Amino acid sequence: MLLIRPLTFADLQGLEHLAVISGGRMTTLPANRDHLSELINRTRQSLRKEVTQYSDESYHFALEDQSNGEIVGVCGIDASVGLNTPFYSYRIDEVVHASNELQIHNRIPALHLCQDYTGAARLCTLFLDKAYRSNENLNLLSRARMLFIAQHPERFAGKVIAELQGVADSENRSPFWDCLGRHFFNMDFNKANYLTGINSKGFIADLMPHYPVYVPLLSEEAQASLGQPRPDMAGVKALLEEEGFSYRRYIDIFDAGPTLEARTEDIRSIANNQIKPIKIGENRSTDQHVTVLISNQQRENFRCLMVNTDPQHPEVTTEIATMLRLNDGDNVNIIRL
Repeated sequence: MLLIRPLTFADLQGLEHLAVISGGRMTTLPANRDHLSELINRTRQSLRKEVTQYSDESYHFALEDQSNGEIVGVCGIDASVGLNTPFYSYRIDEVVHASNELQIHNRIPALHLCQDYTGAARLCTLFLDKAYRSNENLNLLSRARMLFIAQHPERFAGKVIAELQGVADSENRSPFWDCLGRHFFNMDFNKANYLTGINSKGFIADLMPHYPVYVPLLSEEAQASLGQPRPDMAGVKALLEEEGFSYRRYIDIFDAGPTLEARTEDIRSIANNQIKPIKIGENRSTDQHVTVLISNQQRENFRCLMVNTDPQHPEVTTEIATMLRLNDGDNVNIIRL
């Protein structure tokens, strides 16, 4: 049985392991003990904080295998981005060039450095140990965050974004970075990714070209990578699109991966989740039983897992109730998968 819960300092070693096996591919999960410790600290502080208006709070959750206590996945939510440090994206738009004399009118796609997503909430740091990768576990890891947002809407912005990692080869070389970014920095893509993870995307973005970058001047390989996720992110992209996220031609400034967005209230798991009283019993299988995500309604002790039950009259065993820290009759948030 796998359980989602907020990170604690006891998870630091497990989080370091996930950072190492991620291979440096995740900006928000660098293999740096101080950064990971701060990530946990921000989670604990954010959970304790009484919030009436969202700010720079950040919440990260562990996916724990209850059979052995190992941390096998991690996911996060930033309440808003860009309030304290710049949050840059490239917006793909057209620049019009015209000559009346020659009767020529050209529309040329260009990359515009922008901060259009300042103030938006962000889903981030989604990583699952390879041995546990399945659609079922991915649903739990990603959608549990939606139930947390649904319980605490005042803690998050009205728009949510998710950045998907862009195209890179087996050695994590990005064609977009090699064509554009590396000309402005004396470092490779992996180092740039690591530095942004332990500091801020802003300090590197300040060195990027602030004038439009004309797409036809990029290499064919770089052009083909614009807005394309890494092949192994296809499942994550499909899940987000099922939740109502869409691509609006915004890309990451380093690897050109797509940024998806959705109005918070329109996200499927937020709009469709229900609040029901829980019954603790035998939970015998019936024709009404389906797979659901179920969470308690606690903040610092948030718990979420996947079970088979009747979503209209949810019932769980004593063992499951103990994991979720529930008493008979407590309200739970539940979403049918």
